[in-house]
Amino acid sequence: MAVPILLKAALPSVPLVNQLPGIRKNPHGDPSTLSLRREVTVDRGHATAYGEVCGFPEKDTVPLTYPHILAFPLQMSIMTSPEFPFPAIGSVHLENSVTGHRPIGVGETLDVTAGAGTPRPHSKGTVIDFTTEVRVGDELVWESTSTYLRRGRGEDSAPSGLTFAEVQPGGVEWRLPADLGRRYAGVSGDRNPIHLYPLTAKALGFPRQIAHGMWTKARCVAAIENRLPDAVRVDVAFKKPILLPGSVAFGVSRTSAGHGFSVTRPKDGAPHLVGSAAAL
Repeated sequence: MAVPILLKAALPSVPLVNQLPGIRKNPHGDPSTLSLRREVTVDRGHATAYGEVCGFPEKDTVPLTYPHILAFPLQMSIMTSPEFPFPAIGSVHLENSVTGHRPIGVGETLDVTAGAGTPRPHSKGTVIDFTTEVRVGDELVWESTSTYLRRGRGEDSAPSGLTFAEVQPGGVEWRLPADLGRRYAGVSGDRNPIHLYPLTAKALGFPRQIAHGMWTKARCVAAIENRLPDAVRVDVAFKKPILLPGSVAFGVSRTSAGHGFSVTRPKDGAPHLVGSAAAL
């Protein structure tokens, strides 16, 4: 998020300011009418920088999770629209599903389209799905769904979301530096204050800065990339935030459909992320 977008994301959460024209949210707005598109050519330097932060080797194709950051500016523009019913700041990324239909090459020109769905009930409030499609010409090469929660009065009977086979906490430990959020923000454009510094994170209710959920997913994909087919779907649910600096444990196991994996807290096995990968 560049500074102007960050301000647009934050101002609807500020009392009184959030009633000003152009900032005031329409609580009855229909986000399913909001859709944006951009054309972008994959830059080798940018893809390489992303890969370095997330643990991928440099190749002539981009990491499976890379198109997410090409769609991120579109998602933020939708979230900061007055017709989007909730402020962007305070929305919690709950789940993410990525489907790669084939590897995307460096230098390919992509047509990226992002849109939002209709709000639906959740046990902890309201959720909205953001969908992204990436095409090369008429060919669908990549797609994703990101589910965000706005906390509030929920419905106990509402669907709970994705479920995963249990993966035992792994013996591989990743030590994550304090500046990881800033490094990932530099390549992804996601400069949400909760990821940057202790002071900015504390202002939003965290004891110190936390890792980006999509960095955590990308790091997991990088760890098992050599086991995945070219056409694959990877689903994750984000659980407890990862405080920076800190250490996490990574585990992976075979399943009937492919692979299950998890990122957990080493001292007690509490989950930060659970996920699965399966061939299409």
